[in-house]
Amino acid sequence: MAENRIKTELIVGIFLLLGIVAVTWLAVRLGDISLGGDKRYRINAGFISASGLRPGTYVEAAGVRVGIVDRIEFDPENYEARVTLAIDPGVPISKDAVASIRTAGIIGDKFVKITPGGDERLLGDGMEIKETESSINLEELISKYVFESGRK
Repeated sequence: MAENRIKTELIVGIFLLLGIVAVTWLAVRLGDISLGGDKRYRINAGFISASGLRPGTYVEAAGVRVGIVDRIEFDPENYEARVTLAIDPGVPISKDAVASIRTAGIIGDKFVKITPGGDERLLGDGMEIKETESSINLEELISKYVFESGRK
């Protein structure tokens, strides 16, 4: 009787341990946490408006996720949003690439799309993308259309 109870408790303990390992693995994968240190390199981009963009959102090139938005700060000198992108190692970004803030789906989640340029020189850690496009603000477009059509 006691042997059966110990066997059952051992099996339950193993399943509990496996469950904890599985939840931890899932949290690391979904949370984009790097356990071995972050190997990504950082590049910067200045946008007139980074409205709707948040740290942790993804960076995409050719429809593939190649990094994340690391940090968004206000640059008082240029009066623009300074966005730091953490790019996966081995992903080359040319010096004349264009970074644009785009909307994903109907919900309106923002992400950064990198369009490659033709320059063979590549951006390195701490360098800056010069060409950027801010996201289109739908509210501003609608209000502009409504107020301009009312003046005629």
